Amino acid sequence: MIFAFFKRLLGRTAATPQAGANPSSRGANPRRARSPRSKSPAPRTWKGAELGIRRDQISQAAIRTCEILQRGGFKAYVVGGGVRDSLLGLQPKDFDVATDATPEEVQALFRRARIIGRRFKIVHVMFGRETIETSTFRALQTDAETDEHGRVLRDNVYGSQHDDALRRDFTVNALYYDPIADVVIDELGGVQDLRARVLRMIGDPATRYREDPVRMLRTVRFASKLGFAVDPATLAPIRGLADLLENVPSARLFDEMLKLLESGHAMACLRRLREEGLHHGVLPLLDVILEQPHGERFVELALAQTDERVRAGKSISPGFLFASLLWQRVADRWQARREAGEHTIPALMQAMDTVLDEQAEKLAIQRRFIADMREIWGLQPRFDRTGRSAVRVLEHLRFRAGYDFMLLRVQAGELSAEIGQWWQDFVESDPAAREALLARTPIENRSGTPRRRRRRSSSRKSRPGEGGQDTLQSASTASPGHAPD
Repeated sequence: MIFAFFKRLLGRTAATPQAGANPSSRGANPRRARSPRSKSPAPRTWKGAELGIRRDQISQAAIRTCEILQRGGFKAYVVGGGVRDSLLGLQPKDFDVATDATPEEVQALFRRARIIGRRFKIVHVMFGRETIETSTFRALQTDAETDEHGRVLRDNVYGSQHDDALRRDFTVNALYYDPIADVVIDELGGVQDLRARVLRMIGDPATRYREDPVRMLRTVRFASKLGFAVDPATLAPIRGLADLLENVPSARLFDEMLKLLESGHAMACLRRLREEGLHHGVLPLLDVILEQPHGERFVELALAQTDERVRAGKSISPGFLFASLLWQRVADRWQARREAGEHTIPALMQAMDTVLDEQAEKLAIQRRFIADMREIWGLQPRFDRTGRSAVRVLEHLRFRAGYDFMLLRVQAGELSAEIGQWWQDFVESDPAAREALLARTPIENRSGTPRRRRRRSSSRKSRPGEGGQDTLQSASTASPGHAPD
């Protein structure tokens, strides 16, 4: 009854035309066009169970989306990473849906759905907390609007399912799974490439990279994450076209970089970025970071822990990740300023500002993550010593993130193991044991630059003969809670 109402509302007839039919038969939509079809073998159809897809691994929200669209007279398939990972025996996480319904037609069928995007319109269909990205089959365009570098600026011309497959990036991502019929449609030999563990770009790789330079980052991410070999023709143009990343909006680069770092194979991805020269477009400081004595060790430790959390299904903090990647540069500049005579905290603030300003020219890290990074970095001087001030540090909102960051510094050899052990004992102890730890002689970090002592103002000048040994003795017995900065 509900679907009959929607059909009357949209003026649809009982007979549903096939995707790619004449625009007049689909409501005369001016943005649906027939595209020139390339000659290719007929698509092969597989049973999902035959390929090892378990329906219980597929998101119920994605299945429900396909079911409602199909009841409305449309084609609808689960596509992309969800299908690919299921076929590889991995736990799929991302589930997108592709359909021959236009965004407006999709929106009309769901109670909670909204159209987003201008360059590439999609519909977010929401079921509880889960959102299913639903896109309309795209057409192949010979006259698409592009910038001077070939990047497609608008992509809202709709076509057939075959056209849509040809518009996708890799053959392994061009598989269409109908969860209702348990059928996989393989348009371009994606199943064969999955079995061979080969990542192959659809179409001419150089042209596809020019259309969307982010595909170069995706090549690195998928090859590292899946352990696939990259087809030589797919790999060859990347180094020569790396500069095209300069033309991608920084917010989109950040999203792709975050996916790369959250892939569960972050260090492998960063190494591959560097090998292909792509890091200059997203992390220009990477060469400097990895060439520092402690830099590579620190980054390896941070990303190894991140990968472990991802594989264990635990949440991760993007702010912590980027703080780890950029810390060595911040630490070097902080030390240089302290050696030049600046006080500890102002020197650290200035070091943070200069590094973040340089990075912002390439990759716009979101403000909320920058705030986390600043707080994590800003806590580090307070971990460089022990004493009564530790009680106040423990109450800080970002203490746990700052503490974990400090432990990485200890593992990398930047902080003494003695300080690291004291803090671990302090955090894990009961109140009585903490009091005993606080009563010990304060420990200062000895692996960094000696701390600069503040001059204390005095209401009286020292008389000749005063100071000397007596002054040193009084300084050595000062309360640890008032240790000079």
